[in-house]
Amino acid sequence: MYFLSSSSLKTWKKKLYVLTLLIFSISINQYYGFIGIFPEDSFIIFNSGYDTLNGYYPFKDYWTTTGPLLDVIQAIFFKIFGVSWFSYILHASFFNFLIALATFLTLSKFGLNINFCFFYALSISILAYPNAGSPFMDHHSNILSTISLFAFILALKTKSNFYWFVLPILLCLSFLAKQVPAAYVALIVTFLSLIYFAFNFNVKKILAGFSGLLFFVILYVLIMSAGNISLLAFFEQYILFPQSMGKDRLDLLFPLEFKRVVLRFKLIHLSLLILFAVVIKKMIKDLNYLKSAEFFIILSLITFSFSLIVAQLMTINAKYIYFIIPVLVGFSHIYYKKYFDNKKYIFYFLIVLTVSSTVWYHHSYNASRKFMDLGEVNLKKAVNAKILSDKFNKLKWITVLQPDNPEKEINEIQKNMDIIKNDKRRKTIVTDYQFMSVFLSIYDFSPNRVWHSGANYPEINHKYFLLYKKFFLKKLIENKVEVVYVVKPLWGDDDVLRNILNQDCYSKEIINDNLIEQSLLNCEQLKKK
Repeated sequence: MYFLSSSSLKTWKKKLYVLTLLIFSISINQYYGFIGIFPEDSFIIFNSGYDTLNGYYPFKDYWTTTGPLLDVIQAIFFKIFGVSWFSYILHASFFNFLIALATFLTLSKFGLNINFCFFYALSISILAYPNAGSPFMDHHSNILSTISLFAFILALKTKSNFYWFVLPILLCLSFLAKQVPAAYVALIVTFLSLIYFAFNFNVKKILAGFSGLLFFVILYVLIMSAGNISLLAFFEQYILFPQSMGKDRLDLLFPLEFKRVVLRFKLIHLSLLILFAVVIKKMIKDLNYLKSAEFFIILSLITFSFSLIVAQLMTINAKYIYFIIPVLVGFSHIYYKKYFDNKKYIFYFLIVLTVSSTVWYHHSYNASRKFMDLGEVNLKKAVNAKILSDKFNKLKWITVLQPDNPEKEINEIQKNMDIIKNDKRRKTIVTDYQFMSVFLSIYDFSPNRVWHSGANYPEINHKYFLLYKKFFLKKLIENKVEVVYVVKPLWGDDDVLRNILNQDCYSKEIINDNLIEQSLLNCEQLKKK
């Protein structure tokens, strides 16, 4: 190393930092992904990824309103690494590394000292995915949306048309993870791009963006056709129904109180202060600054942050957007160096803000498993889920459902799986424990990806209910389902057939406190037409 030039040393240092980020970001998520679960959320992608691996696809074989991209990616991870909790968490860990790497490389493109690029990227790897640990739609969409923002920023910063090409591809992928905040980010990027090109018209860059969008659309249509998936089904389930739920979600946004919008996200707002200061300072000096690439870069960062806050306020999940703080502080550091380099107190403020927010939110969310509703639970009572299956080896099983006796919860699950296994009829399993069919090595012909009425499929008074009912009936009939088992506790719905079938089409028997058997009967409604 002594004989290497300064540029060679920098290259080796960069490679070392990337390797460290790879090891650390994957390791920290693997660690926390094995501690505690929240049944309704933790197993969704485990089950749907397994189904996709075995040739059962979203929109065609089961109703889904979010996350088809996660199903496909998880199927790939299962194919390569085997079906296990390890490969399941590895999927999330890979995306944790992806956002850390993207941040590191993006900040370095702006000439920020590589040590600080590493510092901010490392902070993000602590805050991005470990609070959930397992693959989750919101986290994937946030990460891919952030990387899309980076592509937009680099498209403005550099002369390369490559970033304009990949930008719509990344936005579409983030939308296929979850519609929000991806749709907000797409609107922000589109709006800012239109204004930017109005001042800085460039045919090649515009064509590069359209080419990227066209490439994705063609590829997506070909994939859908290859899987025999109806584009109409995609439109109905992924666009129309979620869009109809917008008003209900919008109600969660209001009232726009100072405490909810500002104080609740005060550290995010603090991380934006330098960016606001730069814009105001430059605007006062020269209004032509509003046409510059730098103005659009800073504006995109500010509006992106607000879009994440809006998305967070409109969800019922615990807070998960604090990973954006190191990103904003990283860019604040870049513009501090450019415009306020003589004011060292700003530098110390940025470093303290990053360290304190990372430590605080790591302790509050990662270590306590608060995102999994385990903040008040004694995690030391967790037991090895290997007693359920070797596929869950080393998973520390503890849930908010039976936090004081997790072994009892596992025994009840095992007992109910044995009953279902001994029933040789063609069956559908309705449960939040969406690993049962995987462990039983069967496909359960489930018409739904998630069993939570209202949020994931229409209730009886909803305008799309008849569309959903038709889909549900079609799956029961074409798969010749004979019995539906409802395994409780179930967060969303304990009688999924009552609005689908007439009363003379199924009988209901309570097997035990946690298991209901709904046998389908010979009736006109269930006859194939």
